[in-house]
Amino acid sequence: MAVSLRDDRPGGSVDHFLALLQDRLPLWLSILHAVSDRIGKGCVADNLLPVAQAGIDYYIDVQSAALPAFTSPNVTVRFRQAIRDNGLGPRTETAPLAAYLAAEQRLGRVRSDVDPEASARLLIAGCFHRAYIEMFVGADAGPTREASAVEIVRELRLEPVSSTVA
Repeated sequence: MAVSLRDDRPGGSVDHFLALLQDRLPLWLSILHAVSDRIGKGCVADNLLPVAQAGIDYYIDVQSAALPAFTSPNVTVRFRQAIRDNGLGPRTETAPLAAYLAAEQRLGRVRSDVDPEASARLLIAGCFHRAYIEMFVGADAGPTREASAVEIVRELRLEPVSSTVA
């Protein structure tokens, strides 16, 4: 992927962004896929919390390098083509989370009216937004990263409500 995006200035913003992706993306994807090892174990929210924390950290790492890399429409078009050519894109991140949520749903540990794909996108979007706010406004502009991760997972409201009445 790196070769297809290089422009005439080696070491520029595109190279920096690609280097960050090559360094950070494998770990991020491994965390997303590892949640499947937790199917049927523990609490769903507790299983997703490390994913949300890692997502915030990942997006903080890569977003700052992404902005300068996309100042040229030509670079953006080449980047999009490289993503397609390498089988990457948004589904690369959401698919493992959606599969985890669907499996937990089949076990009755996620509400039956939850859309696993939409919930996976919302978790990713929450992480991205938290990182975006920190990058542009500062880390003290809202809750801590940890508190943000808790809020993101909690507000998905995935787990069935207990039917026991006291």
